[in-house]
Amino acid sequence: MEQDLEEFISRLKGIRGRHTELITVYIPAGFNKDAVVKQLEAEKSTADNIKSKGTRKAVMTALEKITRHLKTIDKMPENGLAVFCGNVSKTEGQEDIQLWSIEPPYPMKTRLYRCDQEFVIEPLEEMTQAKEVYGLVVMDRKEATIGLLEGKHISVLRKMTSGVPGKIRAGGQSSARFERSIEGMAKEFYRRIAEAMKECFFENKKLKGILIGGPIPTKEEFMKEGELVTALKDKVLGLRDLGNTDESGLGELVELSSDVLAQQGIIHEKKIMERFFYMLAKEPGKTAYGADAVRKALDYGAVELLLVSKPMKEKAIKLIEDAERTSAKIEIISVETDEGKQFYNLAGIGAILRFAIG
Repeated sequence: MEQDLEEFISRLKGIRGRHTELITVYIPAGFNKDAVVKQLEAEKSTADNIKSKGTRKAVMTALEKITRHLKTIDKMPENGLAVFCGNVSKTEGQEDIQLWSIEPPYPMKTRLYRCDQEFVIEPLEEMTQAKEVYGLVVMDRKEATIGLLEGKHISVLRKMTSGVPGKIRAGGQSSARFERSIEGMAKEFYRRIAEAMKECFFENKKLKGILIGGPIPTKEEFMKEGELVTALKDKVLGLRDLGNTDESGLGELVELSSDVLAQQGIIHEKKIMERFFYMLAKEPGKTAYGADAVRKALDYGAVELLLVSKPMKEKAIKLIEDAERTSAKIEIISVETDEGKQFYNLAGIGAILRFAIG
């Protein structure tokens, strides 16, 4: 769960080695674990050259501990693995080698080995921002690339070409006939793109919206002629003018849509807070606020949605854990909106209930 990941990151952030004795290993999704084990075995030779006897011993011990840990894993986790190990003793000359490992909530794309005074946690931090998943499409009449934005990570799902010819007319064809032929091929390509979008996006429960980029008027023609299913058409958040229709075009589309993406998070949060304050006024028995009232509701199994203001998160860890055990939904509310600030000033911890508990 994302809350667990943030707690895990917070724990690692507080650790600092006395020397370069902390080892970080990131293994990407689908990567061969044995290749990583071989790399770590080779790193022992490098570590053997460390001048400080204490540091050398700590690094060698950590490398051996990571290697043993990886060898106990029969099958690599689907999303890859992050392993952290090193001497966390605060006393000079004493050794306390600890190891942590976690399967990230999203596919790990980073491969990394580093020995330093701090653990490298940036790739995991980025994943805590990956609540929102967006479909990306860049296209013109000749080419299309379909991708997915998860947090800050862009992945390519499908590349397509149309075979639509250029403006030069085939020999013997009249201008009107040739234009009709091109239009027919373009419309067929639009339908193929729409079908590919359905295959890539329709079953994705995390999908918050779709962004489409391309030259004028191609993307507008696609929206009109592509026969995109209504459920996906309703998720299209914006059309952006751009010329690149390859993988680099996906990145450009995200940059051009930064305003839309930022606004979506704010809108989502505003809707949740509006619902909470409306129910607080109209159906107060089906709401709770304050740690004690929310704890009581959790004990009854009545919580449908637990709301925690971000500054209160550390104090609410136990409530969050109990909410997860009762299958309640959890939302961490920022203080970047007026509603978020109002909620923080009210109590910072609240809930919408499945039923009134009196």
